[in-house]
Amino acid sequence: MIPANIAALLEGMEVILDGTDNFQTRYLINDFAVKNSLPWIYSAAVGSYAATMNVLPGETACLACIFPNSPRGIVDTCETSGILNSAVNLVASIAATETLKLLVGDGTNGTDGTGATKDPHVPSTLRKTLLSYDLWTNGHAEITAAKPRPNCRTCGERDFTHLAGEGRPHITLCGRNSVQIHERQRPIDFTEMDRRLQPHGTVRHNDFVLKFWHDPYEITLFPDGRAIIKGTTDTAVARSLYARYVGS
Repeated sequence: MIPANIAALLEGMEVILDGTDNFQTRYLINDFAVKNSLPWIYSAAVGSYAATMNVLPGETACLACIFPNSPRGIVDTCETSGILNSAVNLVASIAATETLKLLVGDGTNGTDGTGATKDPHVPSTLRKTLLSYDLWTNGHAEITAAKPRPNCRTCGERDFTHLAGEGRPHITLCGRNSVQIHERQRPIDFTEMDRRLQPHGTVRHNDFVLKFWHDPYEITLFPDGRAIIKGTTDTAVARSLYARYVGS
C-alpha cells in the first residue's frame, strides 16, 4: 500500500483493520482515515508483545497523537525477533471484537463510528485506550486515547504528510540490480544489528559499514540508516526487506 493506491484499495470501506507490519504504512492509513473520517483499528505484534488501539477520527486520539514520530534506531521486527502466534491471535481477536462493536452501533458521541445514530441510553463499550500486553512476561498497560491531542500534526493541524508521500523514505535505483534507501535518521548500532541478523544469514561489519547476505539479496547498511539493497530493482521489495531486517 502506497499513497498512489490507498484510495483505490480502501474505497467503500466502513472500518479499516490494521494487518500491516510497519509504522510507515500505518501512518499512511492513519492519514487516509483521519482525512476521510473513517474509523480504523491499529494492531501490532512482535515477539510475545501485542498492542491495539481504536481510532475514531474527530473523537478519539489518532495514531500520530500517541506516536508523533516513527520509532528510530534498532527496532524489533518479526523477522529478526520472531513472533509468538498467541500474540497474533490475542491482538486479532481484540481488534475483531472492537470492529463488531463499531459495526453494530456501539460507538461514541452518539454515533457508531460510521455515522449511524446510536441509542443514547446505551453506554458505549468501545475501548478508548492503547492496550499493550506481553504474553511472556504478563506485563500489560493501557494508555488513554479518549481524546485527540490538540496540537497533533495529523488530526489537529490536518497535515497529511504521509498521504502526500513526504513521510516515506526516499528510494532510488542504484546500479543495474540495486535499490538505495536514503533513510538518514535511524542511527544503527552495528554490534546489536549483527547479533540480530546472525540467525538469518551471513553478517560482516566494521565501524563504517555492515554487510548482510540473505540469498538472493545483499544488504549494505550505513551508520546513519542508509542502505543499498542488491538483488532487486523493485522498490517495493527493497522497502519490504529494509522493514523486515532493519525496521520500519
